[in-house]
Amino acid sequence: MSLRQLGLRACTSPLLLALFLFFFQTSAAAQTAPVVAPPTAPSYDQIHRLTEQGKFDEALSALDEISKSNPNTKNLTHEFGVIYYRKGDYLNAVTSLQRAISENPSDTEATQLMGLSLYLSGKPADAIPYLEKVQSWYPSSSVDASYILGVAYIQTKNYSNARVAFAKMFQVPPDSAAAYLFTARLLLRLDFGPIAEDYGKKAVELDPKLPLAHQLLGELYLYQSKIPEAITQLEQELAINPGNPVAYYKLADAYSRLQKFDEAEKLLQRSIWLDATSTGPYILLGKVLQKKGETQLAIRALQRAISMDPNNNLPHHLLGLAYRDLGRTEDAERELKLAEQLQSREDPKLKP
Repeated sequence: MSLRQLGLRACTSPLLLALFLFFFQTSAAAQTAPVVAPPTAPSYDQIHRLTEQGKFDEALSALDEISKSNPNTKNLTHEFGVIYYRKGDYLNAVTSLQRAISENPSDTEATQLMGLSLYLSGKPADAIPYLEKVQSWYPSSSVDASYILGVAYIQTKNYSNARVAFAKMFQVPPDSAAAYLFTARLLLRLDFGPIAEDYGKKAVELDPKLPLAHQLLGELYLYQSKIPEAITQLEQELAINPGNPVAYYKLADAYSRLQKFDEAEKLLQRSIWLDATSTGPYILLGKVLQKKGETQLAIRALQRAISMDPNNNLPHHLLGLAYRDLGRTEDAERELKLAEQLQSREDPKLKP
């Protein structure tokens, strides 16, 4: 475009001409330069997607960006707490969730996750008030939260409250035989044997024909090597429920410890007939048959157990001993070595 086209006559001043050209070029550049939008902070939807994909560190970095650009963003500490919890970083989760609850005391998710985070970081007593609050807000709250609350009560030796929590979890009356049985089972799992025995006896007292109650006591006595007491309870269980494969298996274990191998074999066969999917009876049958000198049959039982659970070291070890008895040295060494390797994987302390 010429100066004449711009409606300007010849300019006699070089300075004025230079100024005109400067402003003209600047204006033209402004019209043609691309517009660069300012960077936008990530959204909660994007962060939630990262969390669902297990990209916790990326999600936390995105939250950091929001925190720096707009520290007053609503629910920011809540989001941090949830992601830390999902990541398994319970100490940082507690810090963030504590702030979230102080900002919004009615934040139910933060309250529940706070209780779970405290429990999982080894503070069951501190977790209880938060988990109790959630239960009071929602009578049908998370089963996981009810379970953790019950376990936290057990760890703080508040057994009666644990029973109430488990009764709620299984939807039975808290003073029922079933509530005592469920609590006894969980007490036994957590290695609270004496209290488990008391609760198991109470379940039987309230309902002598309650299925699995006598079995629980039988398993407990078997663990304590009280063999006659175990046999009595397991036989009572089978009188109530003759189709219980676990009771046959546990009773066979008791008889095998008394070296009554014929009785044990019969009971194991019944257990397997009722449930052929469990490896325990096959392993015990292999031991019993080996004790009876029926090595070939023992090998078949142990091979069956291995086909069902190839990473279990015990049947490999027993199979190695059986092969050794038959003079199959190479097979014996292979199985015994494999058993040792599997045992080392299960218990890192055994690694060389």
